[in-house]
Amino acid sequence: MAKFKVIHLKKECIGCGACAAICPEFWEIDDEGLAQLKGAKLMEGQWELQLTTLDTKTCNQEAADACPVGIIQIKEEK
Repeated sequence: MAKFKVIHLKKECIGCGACAAICPEFWEIDDEGLAQLKGAKLMEGQWELQLTTLDTKTCNQEAADACPVGIIQIKEEK
């Protein structure tokens, strides 16, 4: 089964909220008004979360596609 990683460059977030509206299971707006990837870990200056199902990838891909500043990335891991 393929595994995926969601990468969020939070320091570049403008807080539009599209990700949280589209994929609230994984995204929320924090107290500073910026998007937060739920359960993510800070890795080398970016927030990362491992995904293991296609359903969770789809939701997060829609959030990435809707991000007006393109700071959400979905990468397949080998």
